[in-house]
Amino acid sequence: MAAARCWRLVLRVPGLSLHTAAGAAVTAPEVTGPDVAAAPVARYPPLVASLTADSKAARQRRVERWQATVHAAKSVDEKLRILTKMQFMKYIVYPQTFALNADRWYQSFTKTVFLSGLPPPPPAKPDTEPAPALDVAALRAAACDCLLQEHFFLRRKKRVPLYLEREAIASPFLDQLVASLTGLLSARNPALAAAALDCKRPVHFYWLRGEEIIPRGHRKGRVDALRYQINDKPHNQIRISKQLPEFVPLDYSVPVEVPVMNCKPDKLPLFKRQYENTIFIGTKTADPHCYGHTQFHLLPDKLKRERLLKQNCANQIEVVFRANAIASLFAWTGAQAMYQGFWSEADVTRPFVSQGVITDGKYFSFFCYQLNTLALTAQADQNNPRKNICWGTQNA
Repeated sequence: MAAARCWRLVLRVPGLSLHTAAGAAVTAPEVTGPDVAAAPVARYPPLVASLTADSKAARQRRVERWQATVHAAKSVDEKLRILTKMQFMKYIVYPQTFALNADRWYQSFTKTVFLSGLPPPPPAKPDTEPAPALDVAALRAAACDCLLQEHFFLRRKKRVPLYLEREAIASPFLDQLVASLTGLLSARNPALAAAALDCKRPVHFYWLRGEEIIPRGHRKGRVDALRYQINDKPHNQIRISKQLPEFVPLDYSVPVEVPVMNCKPDKLPLFKRQYENTIFIGTKTADPHCYGHTQFHLLPDKLKRERLLKQNCANQIEVVFRANAIASLFAWTGAQAMYQGFWSEADVTRPFVSQGVITDGKYFSFFCYQLNTLALTAQADQNNPRKNICWGTQNA
């Protein structure tokens, strides 16, 4: 009781209340002068969300912390390891697919526009010497020799297994054709003389594009990124040590829009798998031949023209060629860009260019691809006007 009485007496002492004192402090004139020392300003650390909380702010902080770790990586190998370390379910994109209208889906996955025809040749510099004339007759003779070697001189007595006719006949023909033409064109293009020629070397690429709401599991209801993986195996590819020149400027405005697919990739159909994420151009990062020149792809027997015509799918013949070119060349150029340290949050500062030849052993299609952006995630693509471009011809 005594303590309570003393406390009441203290409260009743006449003086300024807390609100009155605060108001007086605000309205009091500021005293300045040489003899008055500046009052220290309290600096408090910023209020940030907890790293373990279940909120949007906490998730954003975890993402920013992970991105800072990638930016601080000291080498390309370390950066690739961080980008591919987390294993989640991802859609596996097959470049050679029987899905209907797969080229439009692949354009949406890679933010690529398709333009019919080949890109215009770059203007010749006035100071450069004219290139030697192209000997078309020698190239035609070399192609005929390779063709006769497989179809006439080599008479295989064994019967070719079902669905392996192209693998047994067209595959050796394509190997010889690429080696012969590369050797003949080396005099005209010195870069081919020192190029590296790969045969059935795998190419892998892993990227994020779009978002989805997780339908089930312990993370049900959360918004997560859609992940994709391309595991390609071109028949042949030529790698060089100097990057090919660009076809168009990096910020070239393409009048064609990228197809928008409102359905999930399951409708293509695509299926999710969970295994190691891989980014690989066909060689290690220390290889000096880290830029792509040309890829050669051989379509399997299951996608041959006669089979599609029998199924009344004549309109899908060109789709097969386009889908293969878009997926394969995007994976190859994207992996090349990531070998140079670029990724979705550090977009490319120069375009990456590669070429492709798709054949079924009889018909050929020629494609050119220019990678203008890797910012394909939902956050990085909000104000990104760049588009990847693929030029192509019809098979003939």
